[in-house]
Amino acid sequence: MKMTRLFAGALLAAVPLVAAPAAQGAVIGTDVPAQVIEAPAGVTQSSAAYAQTILTKVNELRASHGLKPLTRYVQLDAVAQDWSEQMAARNFMSHRPDRGSHYPAGASGSAENVAMRSGDAPGVDIGAMIFEQWLHSPRHYENMVNRDLNALGIGLAYNSAQRWDNPLDGRNADESSIEKDFKILSDYTTRVRTYSSVDQPNIPALAEKAGLHLTAGVWVSKDEERNQKEFDAIEKAVHDTSSIERVIVGNEQVLHAGRTPAELIQNMREVKRRVRKPVSTAEPWHIWLRYPELAANADFITVHLLPYWEGLPVQQALEYTFGRLHEVQRRFPDKKIVIGEVGWPSQGDRRDSSRASPASQAEFIRGFLVRAAAENIDYFLMEGIDQPWKIELEGRAGPYWGYLDAYRQPKYSLTGPIERDPNWETKAALASAIGVVALFWFMFSFSNLQLPSRIAFGLVLQAVISLFAWLVALPFDYYMRPIDWTFLVILVPSLLAMSTILLTNFFEFVEMFWPGNLRHVYRPRPLAPGAREPKVSLHLACCNEQPDMVIATIKSLAALDYTNFEVLVIDNNTKDEKLWKPVEEFMATLPENFKFFHLPKWPGFKAGALNYGLTQTAPDAEIIGVVDADYVVVRRWLKDVVSYFDDPDTAVVQSPQAHRGWSRHTFRRMMNYEYDGFFRIGMHHRNERNAIIQHGTMTLVRAQPLLEGKWSEWTICEDAELALRLMNQGYTLRYVDVVMGRGLTPDTFFAFKKQRKRWAQGAIQIMKAHAKTLFGRSNLTAAQRYHFITGWFSWIGDALHLLFALAAIAWSIGIIAAPHLFSLPILLFMIPLIAFFFFKALMGPLMYMRRVRCEQKDVWGAALAGMALSHGIAQGVFSGLWNKTAVFEVTEKGGGAGTQAADVESASAASATPAADTAAAGAAVDTVTTSPAPAPKPAKPAKPKKPAGMAWGGVREEALLLIGLLVAALGISMTRLPNHLESAMWMVVLVLQAVPYMAAVVCALLSASKAKHLEKKPRKTAGQSGNEAASDEGSASQAASA
Repeated sequence: MKMTRLFAGALLAAVPLVAAPAAQGAVIGTDVPAQVIEAPAGVTQSSAAYAQTILTKVNELRASHGLKPLTRYVQLDAVAQDWSEQMAARNFMSHRPDRGSHYPAGASGSAENVAMRSGDAPGVDIGAMIFEQWLHSPRHYENMVNRDLNALGIGLAYNSAQRWDNPLDGRNADESSIEKDFKILSDYTTRVRTYSSVDQPNIPALAEKAGLHLTAGVWVSKDEERNQKEFDAIEKAVHDTSSIERVIVGNEQVLHAGRTPAELIQNMREVKRRVRKPVSTAEPWHIWLRYPELAANADFITVHLLPYWEGLPVQQALEYTFGRLHEVQRRFPDKKIVIGEVGWPSQGDRRDSSRASPASQAEFIRGFLVRAAAENIDYFLMEGIDQPWKIELEGRAGPYWGYLDAYRQPKYSLTGPIERDPNWETKAALASAIGVVALFWFMFSFSNLQLPSRIAFGLVLQAVISLFAWLVALPFDYYMRPIDWTFLVILVPSLLAMSTILLTNFFEFVEMFWPGNLRHVYRPRPLAPGAREPKVSLHLACCNEQPDMVIATIKSLAALDYTNFEVLVIDNNTKDEKLWKPVEEFMATLPENFKFFHLPKWPGFKAGALNYGLTQTAPDAEIIGVVDADYVVVRRWLKDVVSYFDDPDTAVVQSPQAHRGWSRHTFRRMMNYEYDGFFRIGMHHRNERNAIIQHGTMTLVRAQPLLEGKWSEWTICEDAELALRLMNQGYTLRYVDVVMGRGLTPDTFFAFKKQRKRWAQGAIQIMKAHAKTLFGRSNLTAAQRYHFITGWFSWIGDALHLLFALAAIAWSIGIIAAPHLFSLPILLFMIPLIAFFFFKALMGPLMYMRRVRCEQKDVWGAALAGMALSHGIAQGVFSGLWNKTAVFEVTEKGGGAGTQAADVESASAASATPAADTAAAGAAVDTVTTSPAPAPKPAKPAKPKKPAGMAWGGVREEALLLIGLLVAALGISMTRLPNHLESAMWMVVLVLQAVPYMAAVVCALLSASKAKHLEKKPRKTAGQSGNEAASDEGSASQAASA
């Protein structure tokens, strides 16, 4: 049997009807005579029949809508035929870009439908298939029912060039291969069945040589020329050989090819006239019952019984098969009945309750053979040898119906226990061998972990290794086409990245979830009474910040219970004097150890400002601290932690970020606890191996290495980059998990997302710039490398999530629009993906419940806020990969919905008594402006600024991705079979992919909502360690006077 590639095109009048070949439509003026053409020049008889089918079905569709029929027009046919032949020559389908210039005179408007079908199988009406493609394509459907059209041209052309070696491209097995196969089959059977007498005319002689009896097939269709060749071939074969014992004319012609019983009866009579052998035709059981005239004209009945296609579970399939057989036997008691096809595939998609697997195939065939022997039934198993090429005809199950695989080896034993997976021993051995090595390494390397932690991680590690063992074995379980190998090449790295992210997250989980694992927990270590206070220089960089907020921070610094310190406030690139002048004026009231610098035009963003601060730092400063402009610190901050610098190896003492002013607004509350999770969980995890992330606030740094190395201005995450450099120099960084100050949450979801995008971009910048340090020779320990590489894997996972979401939408469109080219992903891909999502979604809340002191609602609120950042993080990752430089964008704080104003006021009210007294005595403050500023012009009244992200623009991309994924899921649900497992799983994948984008939309709405006034209740806050408790999550006034 030879199958070629058919291109069709249709041209219609006034707006598009074109198929591939090509169908073109146009509006023809009434003064132009309609001309009917029987077949375009150079088109075969069968092609002409396909064109007629297209015309008939299009007009039937139009009639159902009350529209006038289209008339075939010779000149439009010529245009359509020309384009079809061009597409066939290029073996590529597309619309004709210049079709308007080819229309005949009198045509107005244009419409084009194009289509391509692989499969000129005998008896298959490709015209009907093409029409079905257009019928389910909205744009093509609109063309066919356009009321302005009145003429139609159709063109058809072939291209027999195929990429793969299989019967569909005319490359049949050679004589020696068939002879070898017959020799193999002769060990299992004495009878074989074929479907065509033309494609392999040497088969009867080869069967005779192998001692096999042949039930010969005669392939018939609407192509009478082809039919005559088949009749001649079977007549010759019967005359020349003795192997043929009976003949089957046609295969499921009534079921699939749309032929009438009368046509099939005529074909059977013709064969009977030519050969003296019993003649039948092959149809499923219900066709025989519906058309008893077929049985009356057949010498025997050839019935097909394939319960897999009926969607039955294998446990019921055997009874169903014999039940249908007995039904046919009762209907035709005087006829011999031969089962022409019976079987079950070993691989393929699930159909309702039918599951294709090696075990199901073995169970069904074994049971059938026993029953068939008991009832003395004549049958042919579907089929002797697997046929990989049949995937193009029958989908995933097509290649796997054979008892022997494509390598001519039995796929299962006819006796003994049924193995669910014939290759399971090899896969299990591979997974176990790799797993044992990995587990022993982990158990000994992390012997400090509690036993439950090691056992839990070991189980997940073994599960991941087993998954990859099964993936490696895929080529041994399936017949891989080039497109399958391409998919596998994409699939394996994707699953590898996903599994790596899962294992790194789970390692953090097992270490942090079970108590007793942490060895390095640093507490406040107050200076002894009368002990020397090392000089501390505190730097506060600000740009376009609200003056009240900055002043509140300065007041809290002035109130520190510490004497030997200075405060440098560096305002850089703030143009509006209303923002920086009030800060300058307030600084003028403070002692001389408070210095203000205004830098009108200064490079390097925050790092540049901090580097300027280093040039103004007191020469005797031993420690340099950095505080963000919105942070209100506790009085004992310095006194409680500077003693850690007595150890000369200590370079950084980091306190956690904490927040205030969030309790009265739902989304601010969510942000607060989302931040809190990292400082209660992630920082402790990294602190165990001296690999913490330094943050640009509430951080103290040894002056000497900082003055030597300075802040890096090339990255927008200069704090984390400094930490990496200090670790490479052999220093220790300590994390003291006690709240020493509280800042403000971002004003809006848009600001929240923008901040995280900046962090992600900076992280990738650091990995690129320090690739040699992280991956090459350096002083970093293996653990430090691990944390700095894998610590950002979750963000890389968000980038992969975005890529997969776009790919999933595109693939779903392909499944819906071109199901013959695109198939659903295999379960081995979808199940791990779904499991990964749920596993990761479960780990976060469980760790929050164990490590973060918060209410149950806050656990889920933090999870929602974290998921909502996925798209922003993905943007940051890609920006970091593609761009060498980045712009530092200030996170909007202190100006949102008004919920934080009270905290600023209370901070202002907290009197920094030592500083205030000195200011009252007239002490001068060192205030510097690096360039003279012109006299300010009268300011125009400022228009109220809409907070960023209040509009849908802040989540426009997330909303589009959400809609795209949900529409794709809906499209799959509307076009796939009901109760189809792979379809259902793919829809679940699409919906799960949409969850982060849905979370972003929800967070944007919550961010825009008004503040929610909550009743204040004294409570212990998440993030406070030991006995440090506060009410209303620690207001600024409490922080300032603590």
